[in-house]
Amino acid sequence: MSAKDYLSGRKRRPSMGQEGTRAALYLRISTADQKPDLQFDGLRAYAARAGLDIVQDYCDVGVSGRREGRPQLNGLMAAARNREIDCVLVWKFDRFARSTRHLLAALEEFNHLGVRFVSVQDQIDTDSPMGRAMFTIIGAMAELESSLISERVTAGMRAAETRGKHIGRPAIPRRVITEIETLATSTDLSIRQIQRKIAGQASRGIVGEITKRARAVQPPAL
Repeated sequence: MSAKDYLSGRKRRPSMGQEGTRAALYLRISTADQKPDLQFDGLRAYAARAGLDIVQDYCDVGVSGRREGRPQLNGLMAAARNREIDCVLVWKFDRFARSTRHLLAALEEFNHLGVRFVSVQDQIDTDSPMGRAMFTIIGAMAELESSLISERVTAGMRAAETRGKHIGRPAIPRRVITEIETLATSTDLSIRQIQRKIAGQASRGIVGEITKRARAVQPPAL
């Protein structure tokens, strides 16, 4: 495939590979000035050594690794879900995944679909014992990362509370609460109308709570 085809984001015409050997390549380059030749040549050579038939290749051009909107990657995932491929080849993890969490989610989906995943430079093949072990390690690291983030957030909130800082949404001023209660008990305005009357100084949910509470304790009309 020519560099022009890659830079335009086009894919090769699908070929009919044997069941179990149908491989898709995924490549990513950060700018249109870069060329995917190194990645493509390395992946094509690996496929030849492994006896895999390349039926499709996908290349995202000028896309950051952290961006979610990668049309070629989306196309690859769709092909896997449609059972059009048996194996995904990438040059390195960082060419494929945005984060550890994204990598784990993709590997879990490939595992569920029975799709083999190979990262050539990282020497990871999910069909091998070492690859399966790495899959488990990546999952454990993602879980640890999530736990550490949660612990840091909780510790930060406790530290802020100790220093007297308010956690959460700002408190509604008493005068606004009184105004809502007055409107709720003296008019038949809807919650939306009451919120409009107070110029949006409280969310509709808060206005609704105060209105319902005020009207529930309002004495019945004689």
